[in-house]
Amino acid sequence: MFYIQGEEKVKLKEDVPKSGSRALPVEDRTRQYDFPVCGKRGSSMASESSMANINGRENTSLNGEPVVKRPREGVPQEHPLRTPKEPQNKVTVVLGAQWGDEGKGKVVDLLAMDADIVCRCQGGNNAGHTVVVDSVEYDFHLLPSGVLNKKAISFIGNGVVIHLPGLFEEAEKNLRKGKGLQGWEERLKISDRAHIVFNFHQAVDGIQEQQRQQQEGKNLGTTKKGIGPAYSSKAARNGLRVCDLVSDFKVFEEKFRMLAEHFRTMYPNLNVDIDSELEQLKEYTERLRPLVTDGVYFMHKALTGPSKKILVEGANAALLDIDFGTYPFVTSSNCTVGGVCTGLGVPPSYVGRVYGVVKAYTTRVGVGAFPTEQDNETGNLLQSRGREFGVTTGRRRRCGWLDLILVRYAHMVNGFSAIALTKLDILDTLPEIKVAVAYKVNGQPLPSFPANMDDLTQVKVEYETLPGWCCSTETARSFEELPVQAQNYIRFIEEFLQVPVKWVGVGKSRESIIKLF
Repeated sequence: MFYIQGEEKVKLKEDVPKSGSRALPVEDRTRQYDFPVCGKRGSSMASESSMANINGRENTSLNGEPVVKRPREGVPQEHPLRTPKEPQNKVTVVLGAQWGDEGKGKVVDLLAMDADIVCRCQGGNNAGHTVVVDSVEYDFHLLPSGVLNKKAISFIGNGVVIHLPGLFEEAEKNLRKGKGLQGWEERLKISDRAHIVFNFHQAVDGIQEQQRQQQEGKNLGTTKKGIGPAYSSKAARNGLRVCDLVSDFKVFEEKFRMLAEHFRTMYPNLNVDIDSELEQLKEYTERLRPLVTDGVYFMHKALTGPSKKILVEGANAALLDIDFGTYPFVTSSNCTVGGVCTGLGVPPSYVGRVYGVVKAYTTRVGVGAFPTEQDNETGNLLQSRGREFGVTTGRRRRCGWLDLILVRYAHMVNGFSAIALTKLDILDTLPEIKVAVAYKVNGQPLPSFPANMDDLTQVKVEYETLPGWCCSTETARSFEELPVQAQNYIRFIEEFLQVPVKWVGVGKSRESIIKLF
């Protein structure tokens, strides 16, 4: 049996029909089917039931008698498995909508307060999230920001690349800051399919940056944390995963030595202490083993089991995505919404609300095109008031006006349910505020965000100038308490993007986030 849906063109023989049959009129040679047809594919013959409801007519057979539909024996008419079911649990996703550093950690921390599971799906310790709780400032790179919620499980998915010394050093550093991280090992799970970043990956990262500088006079501005080389190993299929490390260590050692030699062959100046790193990894193995789980099964149970609130925090941001970012000045993973599915093993139907985090102005770390950059007093003001230094590297961030062309492009890729607008208070002292609303090249408007970075460096930005509010917003705790000009700024963003703003950040702590609806 096969199914024909829609319209089927039936080619009939032109010869005279046999006695007792009749050819269909010309107008009936196009038939509408939406039911099973038995027989050989391509045959012009059909059963009596297949003639039912042709071109909107009554259910009649060829001889004009009503067709009696007989249910097939032994087959229930309504099968429970054939009734579409809504997923029991869906994941809520928080993603950066610019070039990173938008304040995702603060939004995740807010949502993680009542979450059951908080997940990282991609990136490595090149990303940095700052969270302030009880006046203590925590810095996270590999650990999900939700690890501060002692009632939630934190999960590092298969799409993340993990530098084990960095993971344990990060935990110990934050433990010394306050009580928020106490017991973190009891509530952290790590996917057995996650790839490992080795020390030689980090060394290779630095060598590659030097080579770019020498050959092209410019580099990518990587964090030199080994993320790119680790993802390269993953794509080249010679990388090593967490499951390899916690299995047979002798087998792991052989593969590790082969991988190290592979990089030494490619980079003769690479200094690798293989034995020392193996000893270090062996020590970490026993601490790591209790944390490792089958990530696919873990997420499946979470999604299909009892009701749970599952939160996913993205690292980096949309314009740093390996496919959709400002290539080649991007990271090495998919930090848009597709990375949630591939980085956790979550089916697309289980993705629920997707929240985009947008800074009230734009920043970028490192090199690459930046149409709204303000290399002037305005940029310096935004940089100093916003304390715009990289969490991971400490590098000074470049600053400029809010670019809504860029954010709209991020929305096209991610389909944001709502926006979290952060650091609005940094604009408090400006008498007027500009917002990018259009790009032009050679006087012609660009219909969309360009893929070619040479084009992006040539764009002329058209701005909408809005009045500033010239007063503090830091004490506001509702939309109505914001100055009218600040309210209008938020409404302008909503109207342009056609996406509602759900939260507005006017300070450093979680209490300074205003919920609009």
